[in-house]
Amino acid sequence: MRIILCRHGETEWSISGQHTSMTNIPLTKKGEEQAEELGKRLCAYSFECAHTSPLLRAYTTCEIANPSKPIMIEPNAVEWNYGTYEGMTIPEIWKNNPDWNLFRDGAPGGETPTQVAHRADLLIQKWVKEKKDIVLFSHGHFLRMFAARWVGLEPLNARCFSLSVGSISILGYERSQRVIQLWNQT
Repeated sequence: MRIILCRHGETEWSISGQHTSMTNIPLTKKGEEQAEELGKRLCAYSFECAHTSPLLRAYTTCEIANPSKPIMIEPNAVEWNYGTYEGMTIPEIWKNNPDWNLFRDGAPGGETPTQVAHRADLLIQKWVKEKKDIVLFSHGHFLRMFAARWVGLEPLNARCFSLSVGSISILGYERSQRVIQLWNQT
């Protein structure tokens, strides 16, 4: 089995660097084009259905990239809840909290790293039992946590995985060991 991770296409806030969790903003024109490109690349892989975060940017990317397979909404695949940091950029956050790191500190009024890791763990446990190839359309920080948890890393280590909009990554096995087979391909 393998899990194909697809990060949603570009939005206005991904351009500006604003933290976007529950703010439901659409893809830009370029984001829609990235979704079309994702669809072309996904043709190389077999899967029965696509799973997606219910948030507009991920769901729209899924619809564009995956026009022929059933879509399953996955509430646990939403982006990290940034709480009071929603809509803020890193430089804005660092003005008041210069040592802040999302993967260590979480977000005030939002989720902790342990909470996000727990959501990722729930999905991993469910899909490992199903033993099918899975495609998941989701968000940058959540997918980074998902990958870290897939290979058994603590939440803080997810900070080491960079993830671009419109990218594909593949998680799978080498013998019985969970591995990252491909990362951040655009």
